Amino acid sequence: MKRKLYLIPLLLCLLQLNAFSQDKNTDTTKSVWKKMILGRYPPHSHSKRPYITWGGDGPLLSFSDEIRDAGSRVHNIPRFTFFFNVGHNFNYDFGRNFGIFTGLNLKNIGLITKDDKDSVKLKRRVYTLGIPLGFKIGDLRRGSFFFFAGGSYDLAFNYKEKKFINGDKKEKFNEWFSDRTPLLMPSLFAGLRMSPGFGLKVQYYPNNFFNKEYKESLAGGTITPYKDLDAKLLFVTLSYDFGRWPNHKHWKEMHKRHHKHDGK
Repeated sequence: MKRKLYLIPLLLCLLQLNAFSQDKNTDTTKSVWKKMILGRYPPHSHSKRPYITWGGDGPLLSFSDEIRDAGSRVHNIPRFTFFFNVGHNFNYDFGRNFGIFTGLNLKNIGLITKDDKDSVKLKRRVYTLGIPLGFKIGDLRRGSFFFFAGGSYDLAFNYKEKKFINGDKKEKFNEWFSDRTPLLMPSLFAGLRMSPGFGLKVQYYPNNFFNKEYKESLAGGTITPYKDLDAKLLFVTLSYDFGRWPNHKHWKEMHKRHHKHDGK
C-alpha cells in the first residue's frame, strides 16, 4: 500500500513538469507557459462550469513563531525552499465576485533550529500532499484583485532530518510516512492575488510539528526524542495560485505551432 502512495506525489510532479517540457527552446512555448502562470485569470463564465487553475506555491519561507524544548525557547531560523511546491486547483464561481475551490498540492515545509552556542544545527522537513478547501472574494471576472482563504488537510509522506555540528554535516536520514511528525497536518491559510499572476499567501499549522509520543529504540533502550518539543509551523509564500491552466485549445495550438516551427 505504501509503495502505491509513493507514486502520488511523483505523478503530480510529472503532470506539472509536462506542461513546461514541450520544447522549451521555442518562443511559442515560452509565451504559452508565461500566460499559464503569469497570464490573466480565467474569466468568470455565465455557464457556471468548474475550471482548473494552477495551485501550489513558489518561493516558500517556513518557520515557527516559537519553538520550545522543555519550556525553554529554542532559536529557529527561517527555512527557504523553492522545490517542490506544485499543484492544481479546481474552481467553481457562483458569480463575478464569489467562488470556492479545492485541489491537490505538494509542499516542502520544515524548520531549522540551533542551540544557544550555535554549535548544533538541525534541519527538519516534510513533504506533504494537501487538499485545500477555500473561498475567493473579489474580481473573479478578470482576476485583477481578490482575496482567498480556507483550510487544508495535509498528508505528511516523507520526513528528512540533518544534523550539523560546527557547520559539518554529521547525520542525515529520511523516512517514508514517518511517525516523527503527525501523519495528518491540518492548517489555515489566507492570501491575495493580483494581476498579472502575483500572489501572496500565509499558511499556519496550529498543531505541533513533532509527534511527542514517537519512540526510538537504541542500544541502551528506548527514547522519546520529541517529547518536550513544541513547534507550530508557519509559512509565507509568493504563490502562483489560480494561474491559467491550459485547456484543450491551448494544447492543440501549441502542438500545431510546434510542428510548424519544425517544418521551417
